[in-house]
Amino acid sequence: MTRSYAIRTYGCQMNAHDSERLAGMLESAGYEPVADGADQADVIVFNTCAVRENADNRLYGNLGHLRPVKDAHPGMQIAVGGCLAQKDRAEIVRRAPWVDVVFGTHNLGSLPALLERARHNEVAQVEIKESLEVFPSSLPARRESAYSAWVSISVGCNNTCTFCIVPSLRGTEVDRRPGDVLAEVSALAAEGVLEVTLLGQNVNSYGVEFGDRAAFGKLLRACGEIDGLERLRFTSPHPRDFTSDVITAMAETPVVCPQLHMPLQSGSDAVLKAMRRSYRSARYLSILDEVRAAIPHASISTDIIVGFPGETEADFEATLDVVRAARFSSAYTFQYSPRPGTPAATLADQVPKEVVTQRYQRLVAVQEEISWELNRELVGRAVEVLVAQGEGRKDGATNRLSGRARDGRLVHFAPGEAQVRPGDLVEATITYAAPHHLVADGPLVGHRLTRAGDLYGTGGSAGSAGSEPGAGSDGPRVTGLGLPGIGRPGARSRTSVGGTR
Repeated sequence: MTRSYAIRTYGCQMNAHDSERLAGMLESAGYEPVADGADQADVIVFNTCAVRENADNRLYGNLGHLRPVKDAHPGMQIAVGGCLAQKDRAEIVRRAPWVDVVFGTHNLGSLPALLERARHNEVAQVEIKESLEVFPSSLPARRESAYSAWVSISVGCNNTCTFCIVPSLRGTEVDRRPGDVLAEVSALAAEGVLEVTLLGQNVNSYGVEFGDRAAFGKLLRACGEIDGLERLRFTSPHPRDFTSDVITAMAETPVVCPQLHMPLQSGSDAVLKAMRRSYRSARYLSILDEVRAAIPHASISTDIIVGFPGETEADFEATLDVVRAARFSSAYTFQYSPRPGTPAATLADQVPKEVVTQRYQRLVAVQEEISWELNRELVGRAVEVLVAQGEGRKDGATNRLSGRARDGRLVHFAPGEAQVRPGDLVEATITYAAPHHLVADGPLVGHRLTRAGDLYGTGGSAGSAGSEPGAGSDGPRVTGLGLPGIGRPGARSRTSVGGTR
């Protein structure tokens, strides 16, 4: 009988993209995704994150809940991969001996063989590689969307931020060749994908491995020449590598969305130095000024860490000053706590938890007021929305649909009598603004049917398992692609902060 699988993904967009590859490989090996509503699968894969606080507790809690399920279903297998697997290695099998396979971030392609070996040998298989075996984008994929896609342009990171554990788990930066990236984007666009997000741990340092520091701007322009591609995003850039040629490319390439997510982390120069961030607040603000001069309507979001070791009240006030000056459309705000394996975890002057929490609440209040003010400026304006499924939690109760505007803002709209599908494009006039979303309850200004909408209607997705990108497939449920990260901006506590760039 065909064996079923389920993948549980934690963490960033890079992890979500890796899970698409894991799904593709499993299907190439003959597995099928578990049916919706099924209680359990023959193979359950945890694709883990080592960034969030208590990530290990969450994993072992989930593994504990699965033990009686596995005991009741002979032949069921459990695999653990991702960043936490790369970090903890054999510790996972020691603490949860009912786990069958442990694999790391550098050998995603080994999963089907490791599962077969574990089943044949009846012993857990632990395989952790120290360097990348195969670039993930060369692996088959089962993509999660008919209309939006992630395309990885690099993996790993060459930075040494003291709070960040990612370089030790993902390795140093490895760049794909531009021709390979463009071939994948072209194939996706040919299938009907409208929106592509270029992914990298430090996306705008792209090209350093093959000696072209202008490569990222060139790549944006080249993507702009691809027929059928309507929206191009990228995440996440580092301020150190943000150059004028990239800003010019963004402004002069119509498919590049007027959206920038660029982590600030702190507005205090002293804290930035302690974080080993190679820029200071004045430099950061000057980049925003240059972006807004070239793209006046750009929506800019950020990441901010509160309570880094040694942060004083004056340092925190400096962060609030930069937030007020920057006028971010949204901010992903994180409460710091020590993460074992990072230099910051051993620094003196760890800020008391109650102080961190109080500062975090103050920061959220300031940012939410700015976000709300900027969103209110859009009331009465018409915006283009790429319709998604799963973006609006209350859509079923409100009879609205949801999607993202070109600048990344979440829009809930009333479709009226129009037969609107995920993947279609609508133009809607904003009637109400909240800090984290916009509402358009009036008649639609326009509605464009798309090939992505056609594909969604047939249950398809872009880039099938066991094929080159663009070959078509029966796809899984469609999910939205919007702002970086998981969770509501401005209201999320992230405590180990090891993966923000």
